[in-house]
Amino acid sequence: MTVTVKQASIKKIPKLRFPKFSGDWNEGTLGDVCIILKGKGLAKDDITENGSNKCIRYGELYTEYRETINYVKSRTNISRTESLLSKKNDVLIPSSGETALDIARSSCVKEDDIILGGDLNVLRLIEGQNGDFFAYYLSNFQNKNIAKIAQGHSVVHLYASQLKNLKIKIPSAQEQQEIASCLMLTSEWIKNLQTHKELLESYQRGIMQKIFTQEIRFRDDDGNNFPMWNNRILGEVLRIGSGKDYKHLERGNIPVFGTGGYMFSVNKSLYSGETVFIGRKGTIDKPFYYNGDFWTVDTLFYTHSFKGITPKFTSYIFQKINWQKYNEASGVPSLSRATIEKIKINLPSLHEQQKITNFLESADNLIELKSQQIIHAEQWKKGLLQSLLI
Repeated sequence: MTVTVKQASIKKIPKLRFPKFSGDWNEGTLGDVCIILKGKGLAKDDITENGSNKCIRYGELYTEYRETINYVKSRTNISRTESLLSKKNDVLIPSSGETALDIARSSCVKEDDIILGGDLNVLRLIEGQNGDFFAYYLSNFQNKNIAKIAQGHSVVHLYASQLKNLKIKIPSAQEQQEIASCLMLTSEWIKNLQTHKELLESYQRGIMQKIFTQEIRFRDDDGNNFPMWNNRILGEVLRIGSGKDYKHLERGNIPVFGTGGYMFSVNKSLYSGETVFIGRKGTIDKPFYYNGDFWTVDTLFYTHSFKGITPKFTSYIFQKINWQKYNEASGVPSLSRATIEKIKINLPSLHEQQKITNFLESADNLIELKSQQIIHAEQWKKGLLQSLLI
């Protein structure tokens, strides 16, 4: 697949183009290439695992699908005769959502006769127009313009009367196909990277489970068994520090951590060294490890003064604790220092801790490498979209 870079007219041709195409893209409106229909009511309670009919609800455009819907995940038993059914090549856009930019997304349906739920705008394209192309074009290039025409505040809405007047640039059917094929290959590449990352994460979770239940044991450098693990409580092997108010501090280069992770930077550290953070309010089930100077807000605890346990191994121990089990509040999740210090753990020797840590860190590094590859691939895709579309 070959593309060429041309001196593009700002409005009429894209910067990056397949060599067999030339001439300006046509100017028009969305109403020139489709009729816009409205999906019919399909409640959450209508979804059933063994339903006889495939269906798509508007919320799934946010959670389940990207630009192309190759596999429909939900099923229902509601009557098809009382529903709006898809035609292959339909493009779906939510008709309501929480924010204007969130609502500006679209997906192309690749099957006929799928039940299409309410709160869906259904763009039924005229013959010769490519649904995959328009799904990418509207989601990634026209999304800000779509957001501008959305109406409402607490709930925003997109109406057919507004969408049909959206100004667009329209390439030939053949060029639409070439662009869509290129972008679909890119999306598939990213999806494969994400799948590989998920498999690595699943493998790590499984192996951690076997390590911490001692189904898998390591041996020392001479091939001998390590000593039995000892039952301890956290308060015996580490100390828990509490975060402090940061609002009086000036901005600087010391990171401030909250329950969601990094927030911003200040000019004074609260503590320096290897530590593991634990939220006491809000998100309490996602501890994270850090090595360096930091400041932490008063909704976080941090560990220090380790005795018979390494900081990095502590972070893996914490990943295996069911923190919700120790929640002390009926509303916002909350923990106290006293509760944390009494949590029971099973602890191997320091030498075995290091063996386990080295093994799990190698998996962490592979996952992080895959995460960086996904980030770079997404950035590359974004650049490609900006170059192929106008």
